[in-house]
Amino acid sequence: MAGKDVILERDKTSNRASFAVSIDERAHQAPPKLTRILFVEDERDIQMVARLALEDIGGFTVEACSSGSEALERAPCFGPDLILLDVMMPAPDGPATLSALSEMPATAQTPVVFVTAKVQNHEVAHYLELGAIDVIVKPFDPMTLADRVLEIWHRHHDP
Repeated sequence: MAGKDVILERDKTSNRASFAVSIDERAHQAPPKLTRILFVEDERDIQMVARLALEDIGGFTVEACSSGSEALERAPCFGPDLILLDVMMPAPDGPATLSALSEMPATAQTPVVFVTAKVQNHEVAHYLELGAIDVIVKPFDPMTLADRVLEIWHRHHDP
């Protein structure tokens, strides 16, 4: 059995058999709790809707940035658990921002999800090659955005 050890013992005085099961705790740990999300989006309306959805429906703490350069400034101090990153923004765009975030010690291990309307198969494959863990399609449903983010988070942390 992967992750489990079965131990059989016999008590010498009573001659009774007993057993214990030891489970590898690492295999059954819950993923870390997702609480802090950095949302990078240059469109103010989308930013506002996403922020409301993630905070009010999802209960997350959200730091919203309007550009890649703003995200690069604020991410280290905010310490996000997850970054939601628009692909098409004025320079630096999403892919360039992801590259810069991956070079920063404070965010190098922070998972990034691209948020974009550009979702043809080759585009999504390219985003994943760049290091994104998933892609959320625009337009997104604000009522299900928090659940979608949690689904991605749990899948990313599933052993």
